[in-house]
Amino acid sequence: MSSSPPTTPTPRKAVTLARMADMRARGEKIAMLTAYDATFAALADAAGVDCLLVGDSLGMVCQGHGSTVGVSLEAMRYHTDSVARGLRRVQGSAWLIADLPFGSYQESREQALRSATVLMQAGAQMVKLEGGGWTVDTVRFLTERGIPVCAHLGFTPQTVHALGGYRVQGRDDGSAARLREDARALEEAGAALLVLEMVPAALARALSAERPRCATIGIGAGSGTAGQVLVMHDMLGIHLGRPPKFVQDFMAQAQGIEGALRAYVQAVKAGRFPDDTLHAW
Repeated sequence: MSSSPPTTPTPRKAVTLARMADMRARGEKIAMLTAYDATFAALADAAGVDCLLVGDSLGMVCQGHGSTVGVSLEAMRYHTDSVARGLRRVQGSAWLIADLPFGSYQESREQALRSATVLMQAGAQMVKLEGGGWTVDTVRFLTERGIPVCAHLGFTPQTVHALGGYRVQGRDDGSAARLREDARALEEAGAALLVLEMVPAALARALSAERPRCATIGIGAGSGTAGQVLVMHDMLGIHLGRPPKFVQDFMAQAQGIEGALRAYVQAVKAGRFPDDTLHAW
């Protein structure tokens, strides 16, 4: 018994950082989804997803943990390799990002470089790390050595315990100012993408306009970002618990998984998702 990944019906140009910068300049939204295995990576690529994120969310949706904190670097390497193989099987063109998991970059810039190297050698084209402040030096250290970096501000799942739970970030003037300053510093350090998670829509829109060289990707941050990302299981309506407010179930009206993936891409590109009245704060 075997399973063959789908082939891309019509080849498209490879998604690169330069192409995403051009998309942002032209106002074309960037559609990103998580992926953890070869087959779903191939399906998402065929549906037109621009970026695949091998997220440490795999700890929750694949491994059953209550947070992302328990995910190891070896687990991230394994799933990154699996997704990269899936893309190679179908000559996929999506850009591939992998999360640096908790504990793999906090010790030092050198530790971050070693961890990023593991993921890049597994097939990632970019790594993602969470937080501002002290991470700025790490981002600069990595980008100066040829490793593209996606930053992540707002709600940062790896520090869920320090943040006091799953809470919207940047609601008051002080925390909003810190987010904007962190975004500026991360862009200057070389971050090419910036995930904004659970940030008020008005703040995310303003912050996105202020950062000309760093495309923002929203998740629970409203429609004013340069792109959107969801956990694939969430957008397919597969949950172990209650789905977050910012999730839309694209399987509900689709004729199967491929249809749901295409519907998600189309909704992001057309600006129909997210709906700020339903999915944002």
